[in-house]
Amino acid sequence: MKRWFSALAALFAALALSGCGYNDFQRLDEQSKSAWSEVLNQYQRRADLIPNIVATVKGEANFEQETLTKVVEARARATSVQVTPETLNNPEAFQKFQQAQGELSSALSRLLVVSERYPDLKANQGFRDLRVQLEGTENRITVARNRYIQAVQEYNVLARSFPSNLTAMVFNYDPKPVFTVQNEAQISAPPKVEFGTTPSAPATTTTR
Repeated sequence: MKRWFSALAALFAALALSGCGYNDFQRLDEQSKSAWSEVLNQYQRRADLIPNIVATVKGEANFEQETLTKVVEARARATSVQVTPETLNNPEAFQKFQQAQGELSSALSRLLVVSERYPDLKANQGFRDLRVQLEGTENRITVARNRYIQAVQEYNVLARSFPSNLTAMVFNYDPKPVFTVQNEAQISAPPKVEFGTTPSAPATTTTR
């Protein structure tokens, strides 16, 4: 009889946890972590491309050194941000990560805009290939980020809705931070790559 009551109590506890959203929290938490991992993978892919891009651009005479420096510095800041599983539950750390990646996106966009002024660089097949890879990576970042946003939204709705919000309080399932609207507008657009235009080359000084 005692064993029967123990089994019944365990069954009741399982049904109670399921009914209050406990299992859903586990599923959505894993889903958001998986989506976040893909975001990090794509950002790392972009970071790995940058040294080759910078090395190729350095070969172009008179290229704006300030633009290159900003890209290198932005990459250093972005890769120096320590990202751990706890980042998902730390709005301050998440915001720091966002800011660093946003600065790198801006610096890369500037580099691509400036490169349009150099016909020889635009004609460089190696640089063209790197630009295509970068554009593809930026698109993958956008897709991965959007999937993460959707996963977190589902999790946060569960954490804030009744009665699952009671489960969230008991087990400390706090809402997760998500990319802000302002940040999303800033970094979601991939750099434009326009191969059809031929801007004039930088002015040179001739001597007699």
